[in-house]
Amino acid sequence: MSVNAQAWPALPYTDWKDSCATLHLWTQVVGKIRLVQTPWVNHSWHVPLYVTARGLTTSPVPYKSSAFQIDFDFVDHVLWLRTSEGHYRQIMLMPMTVADFYGNVLVDLKLLGIEVAIDTMPNEIPDAIPFPQDTAHYAYDPQAANAFWRILLSTHLVMSHFRTSFLGKVSPVHFFWGSFDLAVTRFSGRKAPPHPGGVPNLPDAVAREAYSHEVSSAGFWPGGGGMIEEPAFYSYAYPAPDGFSEAKVRPAAAYFHKTLGEFILPYEAVRTASNPEQTLMDFLQSTYDAAADLGTWDRNALECAPGMPRRPRPV
Repeated sequence: MSVNAQAWPALPYTDWKDSCATLHLWTQVVGKIRLVQTPWVNHSWHVPLYVTARGLTTSPVPYKSSAFQIDFDFVDHVLWLRTSEGHYRQIMLMPMTVADFYGNVLVDLKLLGIEVAIDTMPNEIPDAIPFPQDTAHYAYDPQAANAFWRILLSTHLVMSHFRTSFLGKVSPVHFFWGSFDLAVTRFSGRKAPPHPGGVPNLPDAVAREAYSHEVSSAGFWPGGGGMIEEPAFYSYAYPAPDGFSEAKVRPAAAYFHKTLGEFILPYEAVRTASNPEQTLMDFLQSTYDAAADLGTWDRNALECAPGMPRRPRPV
């Protein structure tokens, strides 16, 4: 297997859509546990999961005078629940209903001395089923889950490098379990008009707080929802400046999706490129350039040269 195939594996959405839907809901169960235990951070930065060398993690979650952490391991296919006192529980990742997954997680947390209560209605999913009643989603394909994580990891590395060339406010590279995507967001520093809301099963107040300031945001999404039935990278600006949809961006395979209001780069165009990392970086940079130039961002004040290992940024 080539290096590219290991880092950027094939993952046709139609081949794992049932497992994708189940895993999406499992991450929501875990993410909501972090949500209820963590003080609110601007733009909902207290709720995402983070990419690890083996999967996804909540990072340490406060509980009374201690902490716990929940990790998806997509190498050994285990959900780890660990406490700062050194105790742990494991749940094997295998085909099981969302209802069973939800129940198993809460039972194991209770066995660790942790009692939490979450809103059981999934977010950002139309026609959602509350977790305790969801026996419709139960698929889990370990090979596909591992491939999905490897794509997230490779994307995370490129986005993390892209992030280094911005001096202004910029988000971590984080995984939003509501929309099931890995994202990084840059901010102009100026306030934005109120977001219209209307996201399925998401309070409008949350959407408005998330988009309180102008952004250029990009990420990776595995596909689905009837809009794009393939994995893809995306980039958008909020609010979108005049002329944004007509901007020339790289690579040639990228296009503007009028319904979504975003630039889209099919994952296959990255995976099959001779240099996938540079292809993705070109997309991130050129779409940001369009947002920043057309939106008249103060680029001289907000940007710097990309970071280098062991080399302090010159000032």
